Amino acid sequence: MAISGLGSHSISLFFCVILATFLHKAQGQNLVTNNVSVVEGEMAIISCRVKNNDDSVIQLLNPNRQTIYFRDVRPLKDSRFQLVNFSDNELLVSLSNVSLSDEGRYVCQLYTDPPQEAYADITVLVPPGNPILESREEIVSEGNETEITCTAMGSKPASTIKWMKGDQPLQGEATVEELYDRMFTVTSRLRLTVSKEDDGVAVICIIDHPAVKDFQAQKYLEVQYKPEVKIVVEFPDGLTREGENLELTCNAKGKPQPHQINWLRVDDDFPSHAVITGSDLFIENLNKSYNGTYRCVASNLVGEAYDDYILYVYDSRADGAPQKIDHAVIGGVVAVVVFAMLCLLIVLGRYFARHKGTYFTHEAKGADDAADADTAIINAEGGHNNSDDKKEYYI
Repeated sequence: MAISGLGSHSISLFFCVILATFLHKAQGQNLVTNNVSVVEGEMAIISCRVKNNDDSVIQLLNPNRQTIYFRDVRPLKDSRFQLVNFSDNELLVSLSNVSLSDEGRYVCQLYTDPPQEAYADITVLVPPGNPILESREEIVSEGNETEITCTAMGSKPASTIKWMKGDQPLQGEATVEELYDRMFTVTSRLRLTVSKEDDGVAVICIIDHPAVKDFQAQKYLEVQYKPEVKIVVEFPDGLTREGENLELTCNAKGKPQPHQINWLRVDDDFPSHAVITGSDLFIENLNKSYNGTYRCVASNLVGEAYDDYILYVYDSRADGAPQKIDHAVIGGVVAVVVFAMLCLLIVLGRYFARHKGTYFTHEAKGADDAADADTAIINAEGGHNNSDDKKEYYI
């Protein structure tokens, strides 16, 4: 009756005061909780916490809004839920052996006026099964491409697959297949071209998933490659001289191991008394007619390769290493010699030209009264007949 007697302004003020009181009370009692991620089969902890509780009742509800705990009492007949802690400010409940059916939104409820609710989402993680690693072929020849697949089956959420070759990251191509209950199977395909250096190197498939750590599988590459050939001089240690012996060994390795090793002399026949024993070549009593290129050829199922040895037979008295001809030095010496010869020719030319002019001058001075050239020269010098004074020297 008192309320009905109030004016509209007074009634509005009255309800505003009541609403403000409720809001202040609700804000003063903050209800909080946390989302939970848990691996299937493990335990989840659900927490309902209240700040500044005024003795209001706390309860926990499952996704179907069935009461799990009311204060410290468990109405729900599921023994997997256990009370961890109860106080005026907290209700802490554990859920053991979590399964996919337990996933959903749980409700923390505080009996205030109006009631408060906070939500805890439980996410169940399902780890994938052991990764399955398969290759298109077990043995690959160098230079060829191979394909390796890695499969992570039945996980939630979908797995991520990474690849490594030794310590080098590689990029695969992934496909995702969705199964029942939001489960996923992921397959990644890796294609790579191999070299002989890849033989024995591990290719690793790494599964990245929030439910597991360091989950991986690996296989070792088996690569076949053509032989590697190297000729080794067993004898002599230094120069190959006339009359001495020569022994060469052909070292060849490959995968598979070379099944055939052949010796040949490039562009010529072997010396008549050369002896070949397996991978060894022996030539006795060397002479310079044996000079040439000797080649060892090794082959296997993948291919063949060779190495060459150039034989140069030195004189029996040769000592030390052969001297290298410095063409630049020789060119410099030749240039100096040519220059010196040109200078000499110029000097001689000038000398001869000067003396030849003197001869003609002397001849002209006495030409008028002389019967011949000799007399003209004598007359030009003052008419002396002393032959010793009129001698000319020619170089």
